[in-house]
Amino acid sequence: MSKKLIIACVVATLLPNLASARTQLKNICRIKGQEQNTLRGVGLVVGLNGTGEVNDGPTMRAIARSLEIMGNPVAAPSARQSGLDELKKVKNAALVIVTATVPATGARRGDRVDCFVSAINGKSLDGGRLAFASLQGPNTLDPRVYALCQGQVTVDNPQDPMVGVIHEGCQLEADIITPFHLNGYITLVIDKNHADFQTANEIVYLIRQQLAYSESSDSKLMEEMVHAENAANIRVRIPATSERDPVAFASELLEIQMEEPQTESRVVINPRAGTIVISGDVAIGDVIISHKNVAVEATSAPAFAHIDVDASSAPKLQELVNQLNSLKVPTADMVEIIKGIDRNGKLHGRLIIE
Repeated sequence: MSKKLIIACVVATLLPNLASARTQLKNICRIKGQEQNTLRGVGLVVGLNGTGEVNDGPTMRAIARSLEIMGNPVAAPSARQSGLDELKKVKNAALVIVTATVPATGARRGDRVDCFVSAINGKSLDGGRLAFASLQGPNTLDPRVYALCQGQVTVDNPQDPMVGVIHEGCQLEADIITPFHLNGYITLVIDKNHADFQTANEIVYLIRQQLAYSESSDSKLMEEMVHAENAANIRVRIPATSERDPVAFASELLEIQMEEPQTESRVVINPRAGTIVISGDVAIGDVIISHKNVAVEATSAPAFAHIDVDASSAPKLQELVNQLNSLKVPTADMVEIIKGIDRNGKLHGRLIIE
Protein backbone atom coordinates (compact mmCIF):
# COMPACT_ATOMS: atom_id res chain seq x y z
CA MET A 1 0.00 0.00 0.00
CA SER A 2 1.34 3.39 -0.96
CA LYS A 3 2.13 5.86 1.76
CA LYS A 4 -0.42 8.64 2.18
CA LEU A 5 0.61 12.24 2.13
CA ILE A 6 -0.97 14.59 4.70
CA ILE A 7 -1.47 18.23 3.77
CA ALA A 8 -2.95 21.07 5.78
CA CYS A 9 -4.73 23.56 3.53
CA VAL A 10 -5.07 27.07 4.96
CA VAL A 11 -5.55 30.19 2.88
CA ALA A 12 -5.90 33.89 3.61
CA THR A 13 -7.02 36.70 1.39
CA LEU A 14 -3.84 38.60 0.70
CA LEU A 15 -4.98 40.76 -2.18
CA PRO A 16 -5.85 44.38 -1.35
CA ASN A 17 -9.43 45.46 -1.55
CA LEU A 18 -10.09 46.67 -5.06
CA ALA A 19 -12.82 49.03 -6.16
CA SER A 20 -15.81 47.16 -7.46
CA ALA A 21 -16.03 47.09 -11.22
CA ARG A 22 -18.95 48.82 -12.88
CA THR A 23 -21.06 47.56 -15.72
CA GLN A 24 -24.06 48.64 -17.76
CA LEU A 25 -27.47 47.04 -17.43
CA LYS A 26 -27.29 45.81 -21.02
CA ASN A 27 -24.40 43.55 -20.00
CA ILE A 28 -26.51 41.64 -17.49
CA CYS A 29 -30.07 42.21 -18.77
CA ARG A 30 -32.06 41.89 -21.94
CA ILE A 31 -35.44 43.30 -22.88
CA LYS A 32 -38.28 40.81 -22.99
CA GLY A 33 -39.47 40.27 -26.53
CA GLN A 34 -35.96 40.54 -27.94
CA GLU A 35 -35.37 36.79 -28.19
CA GLN A 36 -33.95 34.61 -30.91
CA ASN A 37 -36.50 32.54 -32.82
CA THR A 38 -35.78 29.18 -34.41
CA LEU A 39 -37.45 28.22 -37.70
CA ARG A 40 -37.53 24.58 -38.74
CA GLY A 41 -38.63 22.30 -41.53
CA VAL A 42 -37.85 19.20 -43.55
CA GLY A 43 -35.73 19.31 -46.69
CA LEU A 44 -34.06 17.13 -49.29
CA VAL A 45 -30.32 17.02 -49.95
CA VAL A 46 -29.32 15.77 -53.38
CA GLY A 47 -26.09 15.32 -55.30
CA LEU A 48 -24.54 12.90 -52.82
CA ASN A 49 -21.94 10.47 -54.09
CA GLY A 50 -23.68 7.27 -53.11
CA THR A 51 -23.92 8.26 -49.45
CA GLY A 52 -27.66 8.90 -49.43
CA GLU A 53 -30.53 6.55 -48.75
CA VAL A 54 -34.02 6.43 -50.18
CA ASN A 55 -35.13 3.03 -48.92
CA ASP A 56 -37.53 4.51 -46.39
CA GLY A 57 -41.00 5.83 -47.15
CA PRO A 58 -40.58 9.47 -46.02
CA THR A 59 -37.61 10.11 -48.31
CA MET A 60 -39.31 8.50 -51.30
CA ARG A 61 -42.44 10.50 -50.70
CA ALA A 62 -40.40 13.72 -50.43
CA ILE A 63 -38.72 13.05 -53.77
CA ALA A 64 -42.01 12.06 -55.40
CA ARG A 65 -43.71 15.19 -54.07
CA SER A 66 -40.84 17.37 -55.35
CA LEU A 67 -41.05 15.89 -58.81
CA GLU A 68 -44.82 16.27 -58.80
CA ILE A 69 -44.59 19.97 -57.87
CA MET A 70 -42.13 20.52 -60.73
CA GLY A 71 -44.49 18.90 -63.21
CA ASN A 72 -42.73 15.56 -63.49
CA PRO A 73 -44.67 13.07 -61.34
CA VAL A 74 -43.07 9.71 -60.65
CA ALA A 75 -46.07 7.75 -61.92
CA ALA A 76 -49.75 8.05 -62.54
CA PRO A 77 -51.91 7.79 -59.44
CA SER A 78 -52.97 4.25 -60.36
CA ALA A 79 -49.35 3.10 -60.54
CA ARG A 80 -47.90 5.32 -57.82
CA GLN A 81 -46.62 2.49 -55.61
CA SER A 82 -44.64 0.97 -58.47
CA GLY A 83 -43.23 4.41 -59.18
CA LEU A 84 -42.14 4.82 -55.56
CA ASP A 85 -40.46 1.40 -55.68
CA GLU A 86 -38.29 2.66 -58.53
CA LEU A 87 -36.87 5.34 -56.23
CA LYS A 88 -35.32 2.70 -53.97
CA LYS A 89 -32.39 2.56 -56.36
CA VAL A 90 -31.56 6.22 -55.72
CA LYS A 91 -28.48 6.64 -53.47
CA ASN A 92 -27.69 10.31 -53.98
CA ALA A 93 -30.42 11.88 -51.82
CA ALA A 94 -31.13 12.15 -48.10
CA LEU A 95 -33.93 13.56 -45.99
CA VAL A 96 -32.80 16.28 -43.55
CA ILE A 97 -34.12 18.45 -40.75
CA VAL A 98 -33.38 22.13 -41.48
CA THR A 99 -33.24 24.87 -38.82
CA ALA A 100 -32.42 28.57 -38.94
CA THR A 101 -32.13 31.12 -36.14
CA VAL A 102 -33.60 34.59 -36.53
CA PRO A 103 -31.69 37.27 -34.53
CA ALA A 104 -33.21 38.69 -31.36
CA THR A 105 -33.78 41.99 -33.16
CA GLY A 106 -35.95 40.28 -35.77
CA ALA A 107 -35.60 40.12 -39.55
CA ARG A 108 -37.27 41.43 -42.67
CA ARG A 109 -38.43 39.65 -45.79
CA GLY A 110 -35.45 39.12 -48.07
CA ASP A 111 -32.88 38.91 -45.26
CA ARG A 112 -30.57 35.92 -45.35
CA VAL A 113 -29.31 33.85 -42.44
CA ASP A 114 -27.36 30.63 -42.08
CA CYS A 115 -29.28 27.38 -41.90
CA PHE A 116 -28.23 24.05 -40.47
CA VAL A 117 -29.08 20.62 -41.80
CA SER A 118 -29.11 17.28 -39.96
CA ALA A 119 -29.56 14.06 -41.91
CA ILE A 120 -32.32 11.65 -40.97
CA ASN A 121 -30.86 8.87 -43.09
CA GLY A 122 -27.86 8.16 -45.30
CA LYS A 123 -24.15 8.06 -44.44
CA SER A 124 -22.81 11.53 -45.22
CA LEU A 125 -23.96 14.95 -46.45
CA ASP A 126 -20.51 15.84 -47.78
CA GLY A 127 -20.76 17.19 -51.31
CA GLY A 128 -24.54 17.43 -51.22
CA ARG A 129 -26.80 20.34 -51.97
CA LEU A 130 -30.05 21.21 -50.23
CA ALA A 131 -32.60 21.25 -53.04
CA PHE A 132 -35.32 22.94 -51.03
CA ALA A 133 -36.83 23.34 -47.58
CA SER A 134 -39.67 25.50 -46.34
CA LEU A 135 -39.39 26.60 -42.71
CA GLN A 136 -42.17 27.31 -40.25
CA GLY A 137 -42.10 29.11 -36.93
CA PRO A 138 -41.70 27.65 -33.44
CA ASN A 139 -45.49 27.55 -33.07
CA THR A 140 -46.49 24.27 -34.68
CA LEU A 141 -50.10 25.48 -35.00
CA ASP A 142 -48.99 28.29 -37.32
CA PRO A 143 -48.98 26.95 -40.92
CA ARG A 144 -47.23 29.98 -42.39
CA VAL A 145 -43.95 29.53 -44.26
CA TYR A 146 -41.46 32.03 -42.87
CA ALA A 147 -38.39 31.11 -44.94
CA LEU A 148 -37.14 29.08 -47.89
CA CYS A 149 -33.75 27.37 -47.90
CA GLN A 150 -31.43 25.96 -50.54
CA GLY A 151 -27.73 25.82 -51.27
CA GLN A 152 -24.48 23.87 -50.98
CA VAL A 153 -24.02 21.97 -47.74
CA THR A 154 -20.71 22.49 -45.93
CA VAL A 155 -19.65 19.76 -43.52
CA ASP A 156 -17.44 21.50 -40.95
CA ASN A 157 -16.44 18.37 -39.02
CA PRO A 158 -15.43 15.32 -41.11
CA GLN A 159 -15.94 13.19 -37.99
CA ASP A 160 -19.62 14.17 -38.00
CA PRO A 161 -20.65 14.10 -41.68
CA MET A 162 -24.36 13.87 -40.95
CA VAL A 163 -24.67 17.55 -40.06
CA GLY A 164 -23.74 20.61 -42.06
CA VAL A 165 -24.36 24.30 -42.60
CA ILE A 166 -25.44 26.40 -45.57
CA HIS A 167 -24.05 29.90 -45.22
CA GLU A 168 -26.80 32.45 -45.90
CA GLY A 169 -28.84 29.64 -47.39
CA CYS A 170 -32.07 30.71 -45.70
CA GLN A 171 -34.07 33.60 -47.12
CA LEU A 172 -36.88 35.11 -45.08
CA GLU A 173 -40.23 35.17 -46.84
CA ALA A 174 -42.07 37.02 -44.06
CA ASP A 175 -41.24 39.78 -41.62
CA ILE A 176 -40.42 38.62 -38.11
CA ILE A 177 -40.90 41.49 -35.67
CA THR A 178 -39.81 41.21 -32.04
CA PRO A 179 -41.71 43.88 -30.03
CA PHE A 180 -39.87 45.22 -26.98
CA HIS A 181 -42.72 46.95 -25.14
CA LEU A 182 -46.29 46.01 -24.29
CA ASN A 183 -49.09 48.12 -22.86
CA GLY A 184 -46.66 50.94 -22.07
CA TYR A 185 -44.20 48.75 -20.16
CA ILE A 186 -40.72 47.41 -20.82
CA THR A 187 -39.67 44.24 -19.00
CA LEU A 188 -36.00 43.74 -18.18
CA VAL A 189 -34.92 40.11 -17.92
CA ILE A 190 -31.78 39.59 -15.83
CA ASP A 191 -29.28 37.09 -17.19
CA LYS A 192 -29.65 33.70 -15.52
CA ASN A 193 -26.10 33.86 -14.18
CA HIS A 194 -26.83 37.15 -12.38
CA ALA A 195 -30.49 36.77 -11.45
CA ASP A 196 -31.19 36.95 -7.73
CA PHE A 197 -33.38 39.05 -5.45
CA GLN A 198 -30.56 41.34 -4.34
CA THR A 199 -29.54 42.19 -7.90
CA ALA A 200 -33.16 42.79 -8.93
CA ASN A 201 -33.67 45.10 -5.95
CA GLU A 202 -30.50 47.06 -6.76
CA ILE A 203 -31.57 47.52 -10.37
CA VAL A 204 -35.00 48.80 -9.33
CA TYR A 205 -33.36 51.30 -6.97
CA LEU A 206 -30.96 52.53 -9.68
CA ILE A 207 -33.71 52.99 -12.26
CA ARG A 208 -35.81 54.99 -9.81
CA GLN A 209 -32.83 57.17 -8.92
CA GLN A 210 -31.43 57.81 -12.39
CA LEU A 211 -34.64 58.27 -14.33
CA ALA A 212 -37.37 60.81 -13.68
CA TYR A 213 -39.25 58.55 -11.29
CA SER A 214 -37.35 59.82 -8.24
CA GLU A 215 -39.07 63.19 -8.61
CA SER A 216 -42.29 61.66 -7.32
CA SER A 217 -42.78 61.34 -3.59
CA ASP A 218 -45.68 58.97 -4.02
CA SER A 219 -44.29 55.54 -3.13
CA LYS A 220 -47.23 53.73 -4.71
CA LEU A 221 -46.71 55.59 -7.98
CA MET A 222 -42.99 54.79 -7.95
CA GLU A 223 -43.77 51.14 -7.34
CA GLU A 224 -46.15 51.18 -10.29
CA MET A 225 -43.53 52.77 -12.51
CA VAL A 226 -40.69 50.40 -11.62
CA HIS A 227 -40.99 47.17 -9.70
CA ALA A 228 -39.43 43.71 -9.63
CA GLU A 229 -41.84 40.87 -10.32
CA ASN A 230 -39.33 38.27 -9.15
CA ALA A 231 -35.58 37.65 -9.05
CA ALA A 232 -35.25 37.82 -12.83
CA ASN A 233 -37.93 40.19 -14.20
CA ILE A 234 -38.32 43.94 -13.71
CA ARG A 235 -41.22 45.90 -15.19
CA VAL A 236 -40.54 49.50 -16.14
CA ARG A 237 -43.27 51.87 -17.28
CA ILE A 238 -42.39 54.11 -20.21
CA PRO A 239 -42.73 57.73 -19.00
CA ALA A 240 -45.20 60.01 -20.75
CA THR A 241 -42.29 62.07 -22.06
CA SER A 242 -40.92 59.02 -23.91
CA GLU A 243 -44.13 57.48 -25.23
CA ARG A 244 -43.39 58.73 -28.73
CA ASP A 245 -39.80 57.50 -28.65
CA PRO A 246 -39.64 54.21 -26.72
CA VAL A 247 -36.42 53.26 -28.52
CA ALA A 248 -34.54 56.17 -26.96
CA PHE A 249 -35.97 55.29 -23.56
CA ALA A 250 -34.91 51.64 -23.91
CA SER A 251 -31.42 52.78 -24.89
CA GLU A 252 -31.22 55.09 -21.87
CA LEU A 253 -32.47 52.30 -19.64
CA LEU A 254 -29.87 49.78 -20.77
CA GLU A 255 -27.01 52.27 -20.43
CA ILE A 256 -27.56 52.78 -16.70
CA GLN A 257 -24.41 51.82 -14.83
CA MET A 258 -24.26 49.83 -11.63
CA GLU A 259 -21.73 48.08 -9.46
CA GLU A 260 -20.94 44.67 -10.86
CA PRO A 261 -23.38 42.25 -9.18
CA GLN A 262 -21.91 40.05 -6.49
CA THR A 263 -23.29 36.66 -7.43
CA GLU A 264 -23.40 33.67 -5.15
CA SER A 265 -20.21 31.66 -4.71
CA ARG A 266 -20.06 28.98 -7.38
CA VAL A 267 -17.97 26.07 -8.56
CA VAL A 268 -18.55 25.15 -12.21
CA ILE A 269 -17.27 21.76 -13.33
CA ASN A 270 -17.22 20.33 -16.85
CA PRO A 271 -16.09 16.70 -16.47
CA ARG A 272 -15.90 16.13 -20.25
CA ALA A 273 -13.55 19.06 -20.82
CA GLY A 274 -11.77 18.54 -17.50
CA THR A 275 -12.26 22.14 -16.33
CA ILE A 276 -12.95 23.50 -12.86
CA VAL A 277 -13.90 27.18 -12.50
CA ILE A 278 -14.02 28.46 -8.93
CA SER A 279 -15.26 31.78 -7.58
CA GLY A 280 -12.50 33.39 -5.55
CA ASP A 281 -14.63 33.44 -2.40
CA VAL A 282 -15.67 29.78 -2.29
CA ALA A 283 -14.79 28.48 1.18
CA ILE A 284 -14.99 24.97 2.57
CA GLY A 285 -15.69 23.67 6.06
CA ASP A 286 -13.28 21.59 8.09
CA VAL A 287 -12.87 18.32 6.23
CA ILE A 288 -10.44 15.43 6.01
CA ILE A 289 -10.28 13.92 2.54
CA SER A 290 -8.85 10.49 1.72
CA HIS A 291 -8.74 9.68 -1.97
CA LYS A 292 -6.55 6.92 -3.40
CA ASN A 293 -3.00 7.60 -2.18
CA VAL A 294 -3.64 11.16 -0.98
CA ALA A 295 -5.12 12.34 2.30
CA VAL A 296 -5.93 16.03 2.75
CA GLU A 297 -6.81 17.85 5.94
CA ALA A 298 -8.46 21.21 5.31
CA THR A 299 -9.03 23.18 8.50
CA SER A 300 -9.18 26.78 9.63
CA ALA A 301 -6.16 26.25 11.89
CA PRO A 302 -2.67 25.53 10.52
CA ALA A 303 -1.40 22.08 11.46
CA PHE A 304 2.09 21.73 10.00
CA ALA A 305 3.18 25.16 8.84
CA HIS A 306 2.54 28.64 10.17
CA ILE A 307 0.50 30.82 7.83
CA ASP A 308 -0.73 34.24 8.88
CA VAL A 309 -4.48 34.24 8.52
CA ASP A 310 -7.28 36.36 9.81
CA ALA A 311 -9.16 34.71 12.64
CA SER A 312 -12.36 34.76 10.61
CA SER A 313 -10.79 33.20 7.54
CA ALA A 314 -11.91 29.77 6.38
CA PRO A 315 -10.08 27.39 4.05
CA LYS A 316 -10.65 28.28 0.42
CA LEU A 317 -11.42 25.67 -2.21
CA GLN A 318 -8.97 27.30 -4.62
CA GLU A 319 -6.11 26.69 -2.19
CA LEU A 320 -7.12 23.05 -1.87
CA VAL A 321 -7.16 22.64 -5.64
CA ASN A 322 -3.75 24.32 -5.89
CA GLN A 323 -2.35 21.86 -3.37
CA LEU A 324 -3.85 18.93 -5.25
CA ASN A 325 -2.37 20.29 -8.48
CA SER A 326 1.05 20.44 -6.88
CA LEU A 327 0.67 16.73 -6.07
CA LYS A 328 -0.28 16.08 -9.72
CA VAL A 329 -3.70 14.74 -8.74
CA PRO A 330 -5.68 14.13 -11.98
CA THR A 331 -8.54 16.49 -12.72
CA ALA A 332 -11.06 13.64 -12.64
CA ASP A 333 -9.99 12.84 -9.08
CA MET A 334 -10.25 16.50 -8.06
CA VAL A 335 -13.79 16.59 -9.44
CA GLU A 336 -14.72 13.60 -7.27
CA ILE A 337 -13.15 15.23 -4.22
CA ILE A 338 -15.14 18.44 -4.76
CA LYS A 339 -18.34 16.43 -5.21
CA GLY A 340 -17.60 14.64 -1.93
CA ILE A 341 -17.09 17.95 -0.11
CA ASP A 342 -20.42 19.16 -1.48
CA ARG A 343 -22.26 15.98 -0.44
CA ASN A 344 -20.93 16.45 3.08
CA GLY A 345 -22.38 19.96 3.20
CA LYS A 346 -18.93 21.51 3.55
CA LEU A 347 -18.82 23.34 0.22
CA HIS A 348 -19.84 26.95 0.94
CA GLY A 349 -20.98 27.66 -2.61
CA ARG A 350 -23.20 26.25 -5.32
CA LEU A 351 -21.84 23.33 -7.32
CA ILE A 352 -22.78 23.41 -11.02
CA ILE A 353 -21.92 20.39 -13.18
CA GLU A 354 -22.26 21.03 -16.89
